Amino acid sequence: MNRTDRSITETLRTSYPFWEKLTDSQREQLKTSSFIRDYGPGSFVHSRSEECLGILIVLSGQLRTYIQSEEGREVTLFRLGPGEVCTLSAACMMQEITFDIFIESIGSSALLITSASGIRRLMEANIYAENYIYRQTAERFSDVMWSMGQLLFSSFDKRLAAYLADEQIKLGSDVISTTHEQIAKNLGTAREVVSRMLKYFEKEGLVALGRGTITIKNISGLKKLLS
Repeated sequence: MNRTDRSITETLRTSYPFWEKLTDSQREQLKTSSFIRDYGPGSFVHSRSEECLGILIVLSGQLRTYIQSEEGREVTLFRLGPGEVCTLSAACMMQEITFDIFIESIGSSALLITSASGIRRLMEANIYAENYIYRQTAERFSDVMWSMGQLLFSSFDKRLAAYLADEQIKLGSDVISTTHEQIAKNLGTAREVVSRMLKYFEKEGLVALGRGTITIKNISGLKKLLS
């Protein structure tokens, strides 16, 4: 077994709680249906209308999952980091899911992908695998509903404050490297709206704006906007 095979086996074993419930032949089938693929910054990973990719495990980097209107407006549904599993990239196997979901790589990412055909065979043969995949899909739809609720019912200043506070926690830094355009995509609005609100935040002493960076100056003030 070479290094790549060992890496795939170990990732599958630690990522999927149903691993211990698989037979030896099912484990082997899962391994042979899986491969590692690298994506560059901004690379397109998945769309329902394109390749039926399968299930993804993020090894490194970050993915953004979003929907897109006919006019090209994007709304971020959720993001995935190292160790997280995405089953919506296998939504092509589920007739109940009829809307298109897009996934792109933020920065450079490495993914372990199990093909849709391999996952389908495993779900048909093992109830534990089937239950896990449907449970994961339901949990992701909870994330989708939360994102849509924020978009529909929260004022933009609260959404932007929550986004910045969340980024500070994820990055462990007060300096966030991003663009107004990227924030607009994540929050489902226009770049001009983001720029105006960030300038207001800057005037209030909450943030400092730089070229490609936002520095949080008053995290307590941002969090007060959320109450």
